[in-house]
Order: sequence, then structure tokens, then C-alpha cells
Amino acid sequence: MLQTERLIVRQPVIEDAAAIGAFYRGDEAHMHEFTPATAAMLETEFWKSLIPQIRDEFDLGQSCRTFLYELDDRTVFGSANLSNIIRGPFQACYLGYNIDEAHEGRGLMREALQALIGFGFAELQLHRIMANYQPRNARSGGLLKRLGFVIEGTAKEYLRINGVWEEHVLTALTNQAWEAD
Repeated sequence: MLQTERLIVRQPVIEDAAAIGAFYRGDEAHMHEFTPATAAMLETEFWKSLIPQIRDEFDLGQSCRTFLYELDDRTVFGSANLSNIIRGPFQACYLGYNIDEAHEGRGLMREALQALIGFGFAELQLHRIMANYQPRNARSGGLLKRLGFVIEGTAKEYLRINGVWEEHVLTALTNQAWEAD
């Protein structure tokens, strides 16, 4: 669990399934444009079955999938994930995130990602975190820039979102303090 001044970033437990489903249902229209969400993600039962896998993937060093909680530690308003962790000479992963529209513009995602990135670099010993966004998603591009991510290029037809192959801007942040164990 990572706690900042205004929020909690942590892995889910089974008891969170209803709150996670409610988050996706409540923000479905907002996320539709930029997130490859599925109808199943709106359902509590989906999360009850997925949460054990999320925790197993963390234990195996494959991902660190978290949700953003109000300080009450019950209300979910976003997600932030370090996924597809690759070890060996790469020591890298992908960052993905989303936030409820009502929570945008308050710096909460930046606060959450700073904590998660710090954890990824210090505790998971990652050297590189990659994050990609659609060119029309200026809010996401600005956030990544403020976090220190550097644009490395673009990828045509990179990710299929709502039936359309979308172009993405490719960015990365490297851990300059990285040292081999």
C-alpha cells in the first residue's frame, strides 16, 4: 500500500470487487474514448475472479496492478498499473492508468503515479517505464511530460480501442539511479 497526502494506491483485495465494478460503471462513457475496456469490467463478478490473478502476477514479478482509493480506503476512483514486467537486460514495464472524470484536473493522478513510479524504481528495481497515449489525449501527454517521460516516437495502429486501431505516442522514463543487485 502506498499512501500519499490525498489518496491510497494499492493492490485490490476480493472485498474491493464491488467498488471497482462501480468505478468502471460510473465512468464508462468517459473512459470509452481512450480505454480498451470490456463490458465484463463493469461487473463485480469479473473483478472477484480477476483479483486473485492480479495478486498472483505481483507475487510472480509480472505486474503491479493497483487502484486509486480515497483516504477512506473503500472508494475507488482510478487505476494505475505497471504491467508486462520484463527482466533480464531490459528491466522494464508499461505504465497504464485511468481516473474518474470527476477527479480529473486536481493533480491526483500525478500524485498517484509519482508514488507508483517511485515504488517501481526503488522496490521493483525497474530501469525503464514506458507509457503510451493517443495524440488527441493532451491531458495524458501533459501528465507524462510533467512526470519526466520523454517522447521516443509514434506507433501507427498501435492499440485497438473500441474497434479502431489507434495511433499512440511512445514515451519512457528511465531510472538514472538504477544499479544491478
